[in-house]
Amino acid sequence: MGKITKKRKEALSKIDRTKLYSVQDASALVKEIASSKFDESIDLAIRLGVDPRKANQMVRGVVTLPHGTGKDVRVLALVTPDKEAEAQEAGADFVGLDEYLQKIKDGWTDVDVIITMPNVMGKLGPLGRVLGPRGLMPNPKTGTVTMDVAKAVREVKAGKIDFKVDKTGIVHAPIGKASFDVDKISGNANELLQTIIKLKPSSAKGAYIKSIAMSSTMSPSILIDTKVSE
Repeated sequence: MGKITKKRKEALSKIDRTKLYSVQDASALVKEIASSKFDESIDLAIRLGVDPRKANQMVRGVVTLPHGTGKDVRVLALVTPDKEAEAQEAGADFVGLDEYLQKIKDGWTDVDVIITMPNVMGKLGPLGRVLGPRGLMPNPKTGTVTMDVAKAVREVKAGKIDFKVDKTGIVHAPIGKASFDVDKISGNANELLQTIIKLKPSSAKGAYIKSIAMSSTMSPSILIDTKVSE
């Protein structure tokens, strides 16, 4: 077992492992224990009482965090020439079509989100093996396949994220940066939690939200009272 660093020991000493924190208190504490020289990301891990193997219990959605993610999201807009100016004006970092499709075929995936149009999706099909595992394949359910390209680009740039329960029943999502003030961290956390609560499958039985943990990139996790989110 690796040696626990002095910083991690100090962080652990500030967390009461017998306590379930409120979202506000957890936000203040995670900010306090994030001591790295870089601006650490703040994340939530929500364990759900669902069986992701069943299609009617799959929890997936999108949420626009009111205070953004704090991350400079790199957006590729794969659009036809008549939509290029619209995508550029909305703030897309890369705009085009065939040249970027070729770059992706050659192994380039240096973006965070790809937005495209319904009539372009056919060209992306053969790239599924490259884009799928990286979570980059556009999807109408997350608003990344649309004719309103400008709106989609602006929303992603403003802090819109998509989330999906993994095979172990956990939703992992970024909710900000350690440099955010406490109210921004807690505001983003509550927005994500309320969105997930609204997506509760009718077929899910028993406790829906089993546990909530907040952590920064380098910090231990802080457990949050599941009742405060309901």
